[in-house]
Amino acid sequence: MESEQIEIASFLAQYPPFNELPEDVINRVACQVEISYYRANSDIYKFGDVIHDLCVIRSGAVEVYRRDGNLYNRLSEGDLFGQLGLLMGNKIRLPSRTLEDSLIYFIPEFIFTELCEKFEAFSDFVEVDDNRSRLSNAVTQQKESNELMISKVTALISRGPVCMETDATVRQVAQKMSEECVSSLLVMRQPQNEDENGPQLAGIITDRDLRNRVVATGLDLDTPVTEVMSDQPTTLDDDAYAFEAMLTMLRYNLHHLPILDNGTPVGVLATSDIIRYESQSSLYMVSNILRRQSVDELAQLSKDIPACFVRMVHEDANSHMIGSAMSVIGRSFKQRLLELAEESLGPPPVPYCFLALGSMARDEQLLATDQDNALILDNRYNKELHGGYFEALAQFVSDGLDACGYRYCSGGIMATNPRWRKTRVEWEQCFDQWIEEPDPEALLNSSIFFDLDGVWGKTEWAEQLNTFIVRKAKRSPHFLGCLARNALSRTPPLGFFKDFVMEQDGQHRNSMNLKRRGTAPTADLARVHGLAVGSKAQNSFERLDDVIKADILPKNRGRDMKDALEFISMVRIRHQALDIEAGRKPDNNIEPENLTDFERRNLKEAFQVLSNGQRFLKFRYPYTTKSSKSSSQKKSSKKK
Repeated sequence: MESEQIEIASFLAQYPPFNELPEDVINRVACQVEISYYRANSDIYKFGDVIHDLCVIRSGAVEVYRRDGNLYNRLSEGDLFGQLGLLMGNKIRLPSRTLEDSLIYFIPEFIFTELCEKFEAFSDFVEVDDNRSRLSNAVTQQKESNELMISKVTALISRGPVCMETDATVRQVAQKMSEECVSSLLVMRQPQNEDENGPQLAGIITDRDLRNRVVATGLDLDTPVTEVMSDQPTTLDDDAYAFEAMLTMLRYNLHHLPILDNGTPVGVLATSDIIRYESQSSLYMVSNILRRQSVDELAQLSKDIPACFVRMVHEDANSHMIGSAMSVIGRSFKQRLLELAEESLGPPPVPYCFLALGSMARDEQLLATDQDNALILDNRYNKELHGGYFEALAQFVSDGLDACGYRYCSGGIMATNPRWRKTRVEWEQCFDQWIEEPDPEALLNSSIFFDLDGVWGKTEWAEQLNTFIVRKAKRSPHFLGCLARNALSRTPPLGFFKDFVMEQDGQHRNSMNLKRRGTAPTADLARVHGLAVGSKAQNSFERLDDVIKADILPKNRGRDMKDALEFISMVRIRHQALDIEAGRKPDNNIEPENLTDFERRNLKEAFQVLSNGQRFLKFRYPYTTKSSKSSSQKKSSKKK
């Protein structure tokens, strides 16, 4: 090989899909390459042109367009184009034009065809006709090795359900459970109307119920089982995933979870079933949290959270699973601290609801996080009479969370701030004002407080408040336009030529913050769309599911966004795990040199998807001033 061909081979070997080929094959390709130089703003291929070569950018930048003239993609060094034309009758479907002076390698069609036929990795790469599919494949690749977390809940059930009808006695139930060697039994009732297909689940009774409600109280064994069972038990559909069952049991502290198929029980999942299938440390973490008797004990236990996080990463859990588990753990710390606070301060003078805000409310919490919380107080709350109690309660919880590794919020978004202790009516008035008068501070607060979840107390108040937010925001195009504009303030770290944009100053200079420039703007985008379609979901993935169902986005755009969020999140998660294992304090910053080729390539695609999503946001929810809005309303009124 000549020196020029050696240089070509060396270059190709750095970039996909050539980096997957044997060295001798790359050398052969290099010997067939032709090189052409194009000045800036020169057409390489126009729509309908005949093409017989695969194109690889050696230097420079190329823009690829759709036939309507809209930009499809911007490519740089190492990227390839023209494969779609080769695969579709040798006709150009996507015109290409140089953005700057460029050097292009042309690989003959017969070489391209041979590589596609002989090397599956090569064909898989080039047969993907767009970035969306390639990113989707990357996300899928991340999930393929995960056996536990993508398994259906039915895989965990060891046997069918043991059932009896509502007319059974406690004695009969106990005998049945003993005969079947089970720790729980489902109580069924006969259908009460024609819409009910067969017997319906009325309740569940467990070994613990028999001990606590029958034996310990000396109850007559001929008592109907309906008097001691747990009615309206929490259930899960049989098409749910194992991780959803695990998190449901964690969240509600359940030891038995009935699994239903269209309302018919197919089994009961017990904690022992999960342990037997795969011991998940998060289960034990939550259980241990709820047993701790002091703040010091909780603080000591919190040191195990990083190890729990790392184990989930090694078990190939996806970002939703990890975020949910970490959020459940965070909620459990809050719940136990609130219990301890009430033990110390006495029962609350009026009912209240303690709120989790932000990432914890969205089930997207990871490590390196601070605390965001607030209080909803009963409308009977009187500051002079009750203020001291709730101030002390908030301080106890906030100090306890800080001791457990959840830092004080630098912006003061905590229940310790009197501003964020409001009655139910005051919260509705506050949110109403933010939506009606969306000034910069209101928009900033909305991005935090509109992700809320009840952790303790009257948790139904949180659900009611969320319903109020969704109903009000959906009918407020001016607010949605302002919120969309605010969501564009954090852009992905992608430069004009698809290069990464680094932080230019501060402690993390020459790095990317994957939360501030990746997952956070994606969550902002999902929130705007979610409010627009009336989604009551808090989690970003679930909001995007509702948006996809509402069909307000261009084709595949919602799926793209979910894939992008998953990939960015997992890169962030994996590098936090690497920091922990290396003895470093985990953060959200990463240097490009610490990315793998796989991560670097697909992060660019994910950021491009996010950038496209932000551009659509401006189109979907145009920004209008309050005055222009009022003016248009007057004009509309006159026409009527």
